[in-house]
Amino acid sequence: MLLPTLAGVIRRRVLVNFRVDEAVMRKTLPAAFRPKLVNGAAMAGICLIRLEHVRPRGLPSFVGMSSENAAHRVAVLWTDASGAEHDGVYIPRRDSASIVNRLLGGRVFPGEHNAAAFHVDDDGEEIRLKMVSADTRVQVDVHGRTRDSLPPTSCFSSLEEASAFFRRGSLGYSENRQMKHLDGVRLRTDTWSMVPLEIFHVESSFFADVSMFPAGSVAFDSALVMRDIAHEWHGAPRLVRDPDAPPRRDGVVNGSLASART
Repeated sequence: MLLPTLAGVIRRRVLVNFRVDEAVMRKTLPAAFRPKLVNGAAMAGICLIRLEHVRPRGLPSFVGMSSENAAHRVAVLWTDASGAEHDGVYIPRRDSASIVNRLLGGRVFPGEHNAAAFHVDDDGEEIRLKMVSADTRVQVDVHGRTRDSLPPTSCFSSLEEASAFFRRGSLGYSENRQMKHLDGVRLRTDTWSMVPLEIFHVESSFFADVSMFPAGSVAFDSALVMRDIAHEWHGAPRLVRDPDAPPRRDGVVNGSLASART
């Protein structure tokens, strides 16, 4: 897949993060991936992102598109055939309110999206966001307000540590529906700034699914918000799925990966 480099603005990006038992998290990942740990816990979550002026790089911003999107993601590590270790995120589920994203995702640019409706109230400090997928399998409800520090129960010792952790996870992989490969896309930004978000209420049907996450295996960790960040999306080499791996269940891959290619 040849991805045209896309440029735009991240108008708002909320990262809602959950601590997950390492053994439980490992079961939801392709075998080639392993959870990236923070103080012994796997780190997973939801990226709720509003994109604006997104268009092929070089075109004027007024031709760009805007969209509300959600990605459930897991911080992962993997080792390629040469022995080099890589750092990124595995994305078992993407949802978008944009018809264009749903039509072109997985075809013109990496990452297939499911249809979803979003309701957002955002005054620059307080955020209320609800998302319901069209297939009703995924629902997210978040209410929070910016603050100066992370929760004392967070795995991260400081905002600086959390910011560096998520900045390194700029390369994301998600499986296509034909289950033959995982599409890769890399986020690039010139600047990077995150602010803690105090969460008053959070619900996620994905992480509340006890068939994947048994009681006691997942807990809210922290939330962060980014605003007004110029960015680009770049294609990354596909990861080819092992043809002998078992099929995925509920959007989660249980198989392994065979090799990488461009």
